[in-house]
Amino acid sequence: MAETDVHAPLRQDVRLLGQLLGDTLQEQESGLLLDLVEQIRNLAKHARAGHEEQHKQLLEKLSRLQPHQLVPVARAFSHFLNLANLAEQYHRVRRRRAYQASGRKNQRATLNELWPRLQKAGVSEDAFFNTLQQLSIELVLTAHPTEVTRRTLIQKHDDITDCLETLDTRKLTPQEQAQVIRRLKRNIVAAWNTDEIRAERPTPVDEAKWGFVTIEQTLWHALPAYLRELDDWLQQNLQRRLPMDFAPVSFASWMGGDRDGNPNVTADVTEEVLRLARWMAADLFGRDLEKLYHELSMQACSAELREQVGDVREPYRALLKPLRDRLQHTKLWLNALLQGDTWRGLEPIQTTDQLLEPLLLCHRSLVQCNLREVADGELLDTIRRLHGFGVTLLRLDVRQESSRHRDAIAAITRDLGMGDYAEWDETQRQEFLLAELTSKRPLIPPDFAPEPEVAEVLATFRMLAQQRHEALGAYVISMAHAPSDVLAVQLLQKASGMKTFMRVVPLFETIDDLQHAPQTLTQLLQLAEYRASINGRQEIMIGYSDSAKDGGFLAAAWMQYQAQEQLAQICRQHDVQLTLFHGRGGSTSRGGAPSHEAILSQPPGVVNGRIRITEQGEVIRAKFSPFGVAVRSLERYVAAMLDATLLPRIAPEPQWRERMEQLAQTSAEAYRQLVKSDAHFLQYFQHVTPEQELQRLPLGSRPAKRRQRGGIDTLRAIPWVFAWTQMRLMLPAWLGVDVAFGQALAQGHGEQLHEMYERWPFFRMMIGMQEMVLAKSDAQIAAYYERRLGEDEDRQLGQTLRTRLAEMIDLVITITGHSVLLQNNAVIRRSIEVRNPYLDPLHMLQVELMRSSRGQVAEDPQQTRALMITVAGIAAGMRNTG
Repeated sequence: MAETDVHAPLRQDVRLLGQLLGDTLQEQESGLLLDLVEQIRNLAKHARAGHEEQHKQLLEKLSRLQPHQLVPVARAFSHFLNLANLAEQYHRVRRRRAYQASGRKNQRATLNELWPRLQKAGVSEDAFFNTLQQLSIELVLTAHPTEVTRRTLIQKHDDITDCLETLDTRKLTPQEQAQVIRRLKRNIVAAWNTDEIRAERPTPVDEAKWGFVTIEQTLWHALPAYLRELDDWLQQNLQRRLPMDFAPVSFASWMGGDRDGNPNVTADVTEEVLRLARWMAADLFGRDLEKLYHELSMQACSAELREQVGDVREPYRALLKPLRDRLQHTKLWLNALLQGDTWRGLEPIQTTDQLLEPLLLCHRSLVQCNLREVADGELLDTIRRLHGFGVTLLRLDVRQESSRHRDAIAAITRDLGMGDYAEWDETQRQEFLLAELTSKRPLIPPDFAPEPEVAEVLATFRMLAQQRHEALGAYVISMAHAPSDVLAVQLLQKASGMKTFMRVVPLFETIDDLQHAPQTLTQLLQLAEYRASINGRQEIMIGYSDSAKDGGFLAAAWMQYQAQEQLAQICRQHDVQLTLFHGRGGSTSRGGAPSHEAILSQPPGVVNGRIRITEQGEVIRAKFSPFGVAVRSLERYVAAMLDATLLPRIAPEPQWRERMEQLAQTSAEAYRQLVKSDAHFLQYFQHVTPEQELQRLPLGSRPAKRRQRGGIDTLRAIPWVFAWTQMRLMLPAWLGVDVAFGQALAQGHGEQLHEMYERWPFFRMMIGMQEMVLAKSDAQIAAYYERRLGEDEDRQLGQTLRTRLAEMIDLVITITGHSVLLQNNAVIRRSIEVRNPYLDPLHMLQVELMRSSRGQVAEDPQQTRALMITVAGIAAGMRNTG
C-alpha cells in the first residue's frame, strides 16, 4: 500500500467528524453561525496560503464579531481541533493493527523488531527472560497546572473513539453503519452542549479523580491485555510463559500528594485522596469479581479448594461470594471514613494478599481440573491487575520543599532549648539528625504548639504514619541541596511514629543542584547509618522543568545527562542499586521526548531495568487513551527498557563531550543574557503572551507563581512554557541553542554536529525535540501578538527573536542534512498544516480578547469564557500546553 493511502482513513475520519460538527452547529445554534465559521475557516485557509487580501478580511471579520458571537465561534474551532485529536489517536491504533495483520516485524519499539537485534548481539534467551522478569517501570501520574480537558468530557470523547473503531473494524450493514454514525453525532451534540470550561479552579481532589478516570477507562483493561500479548509472544518465540506475579509496569501518583508550593494540598486532602483511591480500587475489583462469579460456575475443583468451601455445588462461587461482599463493605467503610462516620460492618479488605490468595487458589484448582483455558481468562487478568494496581489502585508519592522540613525541625530545636537548627552548618545538622534517628526518646514535646505552616508539615507526617505502607510511594524533596535534607525527612517519619519509612528521594532540579548532586549523594552514602537504612537501594529524581527554565534547554539537557552518569557511577562504587526518577513534562523544554527515544538516549549503564517517569496532564490522555494506544504505550516502554538494558549503548566520544560542553556553556550564557539581563524582556513577556491571563484562569489547583510578587524567577516552569506555546514563539525550547549552534557552525564544526546527530542517541533525541517544537512555532502568529498587544520596545525585541527563530530553523536543517523540518515524519508535518487554519482564528480571537480585557476595569464574564476557550482550543491544536 502506498504511503499516501495509509493515512487516507484518518483523513476520512476527520472529514466525517467535521461534517457532523457542522451539522451540529446548524441544528443546535443556527445556520448563521455555521456560515460565519465556514467563512472564517476559508479566509484562514487562504491567508495561510499567502493571500494578503484574505488575511486582512480575516482580521476584519474577527475584530467585528459581536459579543454574543465570541464564545460560539471560539468553541466551534476548539471542538474541531479536539475531534481531530481523537481521530489521530485512533489512527495510531489502526496503524498498529495494520502492522500486526500484515505479519511485518519491523515496527519500532516492539519485541518483534527488538528480538532479532538482541540475538545478533549474542543475548541469550535466559538473559532476555531474566531481564524481562526483573523490569521495574513505574509511571507516576501527575496533575498538570494548566490541564485543559474537563473530566466530564472524557467519557464523551471515549465514546466518539469507540464509534470510529466500530466503523473501522466491523463489517456493518448500511443500517448498522447509520446507527453508529447517529451515535457519533449524539456524542458530538452532547459535547457541544457541555461546558468545556471549568467554572471554578479544580481542587487537588478533583485532579486526583481525573487521574482515576484514566485508570478506570483504559489502563485497568490495557495492562492485562498487554501482558496477555506479551505472554503470547513469549510462547510463540521462546516457548516460555510469564509468571502470574509478573508486573513490569506499575502506577503511582502525585495528585493530592504534591504539596510543593501548593497550599491547597493539606494532610486532610492527602488522606482523602488515599481513601478515594482505595474506594476506586475496591469498586473496580468488585466489578471484576462480579464477572468471575458469573463465569466460574463449574463444579469440578481441587481438594484444596473443597477444604475451604465444604461440600457445595458451586465451589468457586462459594469462595468468591464472601470476597465480593467484603469488597462492597470496603467501599461502605471508606464512605464512612470520608464522611466522618463510625463503621460497624464487615471487616474491609486491607491488603492485596487478602484478595490475591483466594484468586490464586481458584486458579490452582482450575488448572488441576484441566480447565486452564478458564483459569487463564478473566481470572488471570484480575490476578495481574492485583499485582499491577493492588488494593490501593496506585501508590501516592508526597512532595514537599526542603525548607519546610528545615523550618519544622528548627521550630522543634528552639522549643527544646537546643538552639536554632536553621542556623547550624551542615556538619552540625547531620550530627543532630543522626543522633536523633537512633535516640529512643520522643523528639516532639507533647505540648508543642508550632506556627500553622510547621503544624501542617507535622500533621502530614502523622497522617502518613497511619496509612498502610503499600498505599505510599516515595517522599520527594524538592530543592534538595544537602544530605541533611534527606536525613531530616527520615527523622520526621520516625518522630511521627512511622513503622516502615517511605523511601526518601532527593529531587535535583536547578542547574546548580544538578552540578552538586554527585557530591550530595557521595556524602550521603559515606554515612554508614544512612547506608544501612536504604537496603542497598537509592532513588534520585532528576528535574527537567526548573533546570531548563534556569539555564535553557540545551544546557539543562547536558547537565542532566552528566549528572546521571556520575550518580550511576557513585552508586556502583558503593554497591547500591540506583533508580532514576525522571520528572519529564509534555513540552520539549521540559524533557517531553517520546518515551521510547527518551529511554534509549540515557547514558550507558544508567537504566539497568529500573525507571520511574512522570506522566503529566494531557500527556496521560495522549499516551493512555484510547485502549489501543494505552496497550501500545506499555509495549513501547517495555521494549525500550529491554533495549536500553540488554544492548550496548553508544557512549559519547571525548570530542563530542568537548563540543557539548562548549555548546551548553554558550547556550546558557545566551539564554540568561536575554531572560535575566535584558531590561525589556520581562515587559515583553508580560505584554505579548497570555501570562497575565493564565494566572487568572481556573485551570489547575496549583498557583501559577511560587510567590505573587516578582518576575520570571517566581513563575513556575509549566505556565512559563504554556504562555510561549499559546503565542507560538516556543521560546524556552530553542533560546540560547540558536547562538550555540550558530557559533559552532560558523567555526566549521558542522560535520562534527552532523556526526553527533547520526551516531549519538542523546544528541539525536535532542535535535528531534527541536525539530518538533520548531515545526509548531509560527513567527507570523507571534508577530500578530506583538503588533496588537505590545509597545514599540516589545516589537523591536520581538523582531529580533523572530529573526533568531528563523535562523534556528535553518541551523537545525543544516545539522540534520534534511531539506525541511520533520522530513522523516510526514504525518506530524501534515497534521500541523491541517490544524493551522483552525488555530489561526483562535490565536487572533485570543489576542483581541486579551487586548479588550486589559483595558477594562471590571471583568466581562462572556469575554473571560471566550478567552478560556481559545486557551483550551490552542492547547488542543498544539497537542501540548506546558
